[in-house]
This record gives sequence, C-alpha cells and structure tokens, in this order.
Amino acid sequence: MAGLAACQVAVPGQGPPAELYRLSPKSTFGDNLPTVDWQLVLETPRANAGIDTTRIALQRAPLQIEYYARAQWSDRAPQMIQTLIIESFENSERIVAVGRDVVGLRADFVLKTELREFQIEYFNGGPPRGHIAMAARLVQQPRRAIIGSKTFEARVPAKEDSVPAVIEAFDDALGKVLRRLVEWTLVTGADAARRS
Repeated sequence: MAGLAACQVAVPGQGPPAELYRLSPKSTFGDNLPTVDWQLVLETPRANAGIDTTRIALQRAPLQIEYYARAQWSDRAPQMIQTLIIESFENSERIVAVGRDVVGLRADFVLKTELREFQIEYFNGGPPRGHIAMAARLVQQPRRAIIGSKTFEARVPAKEDSVPAVIEAFDDALGKVLRRLVEWTLVTGADAARRS
C-alpha cells in the first residue's frame, strides 16, 4: 500500500470532492530474470471506452458497467497503466532502457498491450474483487515480427466492501499482472535476441 495514494479534488457546486486514487508499480521480481542489453518501447495500452477513463469501474452483473460516484483514478486508466509498466521494468533493473512510444527511443522490441478487464466485481458472491486482464504482444524490430503473445489476469478479493479496501485489492491484482508481464517480456525478448 506504500504506493497507493488518495487526495481530494473539489468541483464548485458539485457537492463533496471526489477522492483520487493511483496504483503502484511492481518492485519485486524473481532472482532468475535475465539481464538484457536491448531497449523496449511501450505503446499506450488499448482499452474500450468503459475502461479508457479516470472513473473507477464496477460491475454488479457480468454485462453491466457502473462507476463509483466519489472516487476516480488520478489519470485515465491506459496512461496510468503505461506509466506503471515502465516503472515496473525500471524497478527490475534488468533492462538497458524502456520508454513510451512518443519519446523517440530506438527500440529493439515494442510491447503492445490491451486492457481487457479493469474493474471491481460484485456479482460472484462474497466480497467485491479487483479484476484485471491484460493481453500483450511483443514485437521484434526492425522486422516487426510478433515473437510472443500472452494474456495476464488476476482477481483479488477485497478485505471489506469499502473504496480503500477495493483499491488495495485492485493494487494487489495489478501487481500480480505487472510482475508476470515484466518477467514474460524479459524472458521472451532474451530468447529472441539470442536467436537473431
């Protein structure tokens, strides 16, 4: 929870201020990760309109989406996740350089991701749970060949039905996804670099 933060933003004439939340990058990884000498560029994750927002999504039924009334992410979900992926790669200390696709970094690999699930679920009985699913494709440059694709998913139940508790569960679920994403990318890219 060290990386989680909430602050309030008041909108004149709109009642109580909304609480803003952010999630934390992953900082612990397995000792057997390869150290790589290539550079990675991350595209902004794709997401449907229900996720591509600052609003925190919740589902009370599988085909329905709602949002918390007085709680928001500190940035639109795809931008927030892109930043957290970059920070997680940097925290691994196993890669030469990683950056956004807009910074002009010469890329050996491009990581394309898609947020498929990014909500709190209330419809499966028991406590609410954070649900995150992210599909990833690793593209080797300059030949633009997809060398691997994988989907990472995690569901973590909240300790109680309160916004801080569900955000904590959400952060835990994201940490599981980010760890697996970073590890898979480094191993897959290292294998491809050795073969080329």
